[in-house]
Amino acid sequence: MSNAPSTPRPVPAAVHVIGGGLAGSEAAWQIAQAGVPVILHEMRRDGPEQVRTDAHHTTGLAELVCSNSFRSDDWEYNAVGLLHAEMRALDSLIMASGDANQVPAGGALAVDRIGFSDAVTAKLEAHPLVTIVREEIAGIPPEDWDNVIVATGPLTSPALADAILKATGEESLSFFDAIAPILHADSIDFDVAWRQSRYDKEGPGGDAAAYVNCPMDKAQYEAFIDALLGGPKAEFKEWENVPYFDGCLPIEVMAERGRETLRHGPMKPVGLTNKHNPTVKPYAIVQLRQDNALGTLFNMVGFQTKLKYGAQTDVFRMIPGLENAQFARLGGLHRNTFLNSPRLLDKQMRLKAIPRLRFAGQVTGVEGYVESAAMGLLTGRLAAAQALGRDLTPPPPETAMGALVEHITGGHLEGSKFQPMNINYGLLPPLEAPKVDEDGKRIHPKERGRAKKRLQSIRAMDALKAWRDAAA
Repeated sequence: MSNAPSTPRPVPAAVHVIGGGLAGSEAAWQIAQAGVPVILHEMRRDGPEQVRTDAHHTTGLAELVCSNSFRSDDWEYNAVGLLHAEMRALDSLIMASGDANQVPAGGALAVDRIGFSDAVTAKLEAHPLVTIVREEIAGIPPEDWDNVIVATGPLTSPALADAILKATGEESLSFFDAIAPILHADSIDFDVAWRQSRYDKEGPGGDAAAYVNCPMDKAQYEAFIDALLGGPKAEFKEWENVPYFDGCLPIEVMAERGRETLRHGPMKPVGLTNKHNPTVKPYAIVQLRQDNALGTLFNMVGFQTKLKYGAQTDVFRMIPGLENAQFARLGGLHRNTFLNSPRLLDKQMRLKAIPRLRFAGQVTGVEGYVESAAMGLLTGRLAAAQALGRDLTPPPPETAMGALVEHITGGHLEGSKFQPMNINYGLLPPLEAPKVDEDGKRIHPKERGRAKKRLQSIRAMDALKAWRDAAA
């Protein structure tokens, strides 16, 4: 047996993370925990050359700029709660700091925003493999940075945004989101609604029934217009500077131009026959279009809106066939910055035009604190694996994290406009709703949807843990 000293393992080259929000902070933590040095670049700083953004008030890492809630913490029956559980299983700094600084919020995980940011900052500052540099990265990072994560969020600096545009050939990186609500297909009442395309016109896939149609008579239409005009509207922040474009007007703005405007626009009742009552012509029709490849989500065509969220559910459930609609995402119109990720990113979250750059967080096309942090967690692990010379693929699509990656990299319908999305069960591969429980007892039909969510969650956690253990 040789007494010669063992050769020390070479220290891998540092990974650079640009942006100290939730995604960047989580990415840096995951990289450092894997034994890889990481340099975290954050443009916000104090001192004579103080720098802030239009939304941030401090220089703390992972500052929460809007709500202090991470939403539901119920992993069995809520998709964001499932994402919480997956992240906890993967040593998430964001979740650990949230758990340590939570405030009362019922079934949700809400946090003391100052304590939370302080905890994240302290953990990263104390880690021996983390270096925090307070500087702006203007433009594409230097070429000798061969492993970079860009996690700059919806307020990406203009210099970096312009550089990305030039590298990708995109016309715009900053979008004005005209977002229509998206709802779960299994919450549509098909005793009222029916499938049909206008004039039975076939689409590229040969489907002549690509839309779901919800009919209204005159009284229903008039009541709907009244509710739409009378509903409370969200106000924009000055820095969002949102103009209206005729091609994507909020539906209530269209209604303000005349009570019949919608009947001659997105709600026109032409080229369609109600199969439930073919002799009666609807006065107006709301159309829903399939929104994801799984066929589990449908969006409301032309229904981009700035109604406040509570008003949206009340008003849109007035639509026949949608009385019990469950929404995967509510509508909105706001300034945002995100990539056309299905075209620009590969499954490793790398920019196809410049593969040394990965992207994480809201800039990739996810919505919400937890979703952004989850993409930081994943890209951190992918970048660390690359630095260590290991192969690592994202978690399978049966997991909440894997489902988000599938959405980002092409899970929507080909040819449709890519839009940001929160995690929801409609992004996961579907399961048949169980009719009996684990004890063999019959499940009431109204409870089967809930039981299906639990099965999807159990499947997700099993798949996530198997992925984690295989990568260890």
